[in-house]
Amino acid sequence: MTQERTGVATLKGNPLTLVGPELRTGDDAPAFTVSKNLTESATLEDFAGKIKLISVVPSLDTGVCDMQTRRFNEEAAKLGNDVVVLTISNDLPPAQARWCGAAGVDQVVLLSDHKDVSFGTAYGVLIKELRLLMRSIFVLDKENKIRYVEYLHEMTEHPDYDKAISAVRELL
Repeated sequence: MTQERTGVATLKGNPLTLVGPELRTGDDAPAFTVSKNLTESATLEDFAGKIKLISVVPSLDTGVCDMQTRRFNEEAAKLGNDVVVLTISNDLPPAQARWCGAAGVDQVVLLSDHKDVSFGTAYGVLIKELRLLMRSIFVLDKENKIRYVEYLHEMTEHPDYDKAISAVRELL
């Protein structure tokens, strides 16, 4: 049975249930399979040998998620070829592609967990009540060890962008 965590996340003060474990710095990053588009999948191994900043958002069509993804897109351009920035949401891949085109986002790899919620359950960010992903940040080193984790308590708040970027820079 999959673990459920209560009392750790809210949406506008209303409690949410997160499905999956709470990961910590030093843990091995769990494997996952997500969608690149409607027919192709991506896995953690597809980004082997790279430092990975994984930005998790509930939906690109909301203000904070939009700003978070744009901010990491700007930062990605400055981090170099050893780093890949992944944004994962449960938005459908065509909606992600449309959003990227409209927003001019071209440095971040957008991936969708809509099909199997493999990422959400492995990383403990699947919101049981909404089938969306809870806002969070993970930084993985080249060997897929977790070097930074931020689980947001309140869905509508921004992550600590500077801490996440600093965690990536420490690995360069």
